Amino acid sequence: MKQARPYPHLTITRKAAKSLQAGHPWVYADEVIDAEPTENGGVVDLFEENGTWQGCALLSQQSTIRARVVTRNANDRVDEAFWHRRILWAWQHRVTALGGRGLPGGEPDTTCCRVLFSEADGVPGLVVDKYEDVLVSQVGTVGIELLRPVLYPLLLDVLCKEGQSVRAIYERNDGSVRLKEGLSRYQGWWDGAEAGDERLVVRENGIRYRLDLANSQKTGFFLDQKYNRRAVRELAAGRRVLDCFCHVGPFGLNALAGGASFVRFVDASQVALDLVCENSILNGFAEKSDAWGATRADVLEYLPELRNGQRMRDEGGPFDLIVLDPPAFTKSGRTVRNALRGYRELNASALRILPRGGYLATCSCSQHMTRDLLAQAVAEAAHGTNRQLKQVEERQQAPDHPILWGFPQSHYLDFFVFQVV
Repeated sequence: MKQARPYPHLTITRKAAKSLQAGHPWVYADEVIDAEPTENGGVVDLFEENGTWQGCALLSQQSTIRARVVTRNANDRVDEAFWHRRILWAWQHRVTALGGRGLPGGEPDTTCCRVLFSEADGVPGLVVDKYEDVLVSQVGTVGIELLRPVLYPLLLDVLCKEGQSVRAIYERNDGSVRLKEGLSRYQGWWDGAEAGDERLVVRENGIRYRLDLANSQKTGFFLDQKYNRRAVRELAAGRRVLDCFCHVGPFGLNALAGGASFVRFVDASQVALDLVCENSILNGFAEKSDAWGATRADVLEYLPELRNGQRMRDEGGPFDLIVLDPPAFTKSGRTVRNALRGYRELNASALRILPRGGYLATCSCSQHMTRDLLAQAVAEAAHGTNRQLKQVEERQQAPDHPILWGFPQSHYLDFFVFQVV
């Protein structure tokens, strides 16, 4: 390239260059040929062996993902103005994708949403969720760890100028992925903003939830299912609903809000079920004691038990809408075969207790369990139980968790709704 570049060089293989050109933003350690000395987490320029510039990246010297691209525009300088643009563009995307979807009389869908989604928003290693006036961040790379003093004030500035009130940032930097970057694990309030109570009450789809930012999974809630929960809500009127792997109850509470005649919440965690009860009180459902119930159980064991007619009646069944929202059955490509079997058995157990005309809402939240593999598992479950499925709709993660083409890791949630015919 003709113009001088201010960043140290990282020379990469032709294979890595082709991957970058196809849109994938990672360079692996075994794809690095040579590297000029620089600070771990610093900005580097990527050059192919033949000298062709391929992008600008953040370096991770201890990770097998050695460099994460932040731009392939040679005119960019990775400075404060660059990051300001990235954050602003990310927020403007949320306003565009979510701004007009709020339920009538409800809160705007940007009230609770993901603001930054790592590589998909060009900020690799940073996830930020907005829960009304509190942000929860997760930092997973050494480059972003060094940039926190720059990025957090920019984030607050952008949101403030866009009319959003933010009083605090809570950091959930306790994930094991940080160990691969040589980073320590910690959590707590960022000292650049006002601290507050770690237990919040927030609203999504017009339903109130109590969140525990310090002890909940991920950043406190699963915002990626926002519109999938609405899909269940729209089917629920007059139906008996079984909400499996219910967590704090968002699918089942949406079903109750949609007019379900009964909802059974099932989860292996008593902490989750306690929050289901608390959330039912917050939303006025606790007064309808005959409209819902909660069961602590391993869903994989619980569903087969429901084939016993007395157990089914005791649990408020039979059910004509079953929701399956399991945790990821695989976090590695090496265990996909086992995961496929697990999803097949789970869906078969649900289909065996659904009557003809009943509905199944089922999903996978693992990017290794692709859409096609999930569809295969459900199809095999239907064949094995002598059921035929009529697809009602196919969905994905909410658009505040954008899917970056060329980067399949950003597409991790698939959701199907079927009628049993």
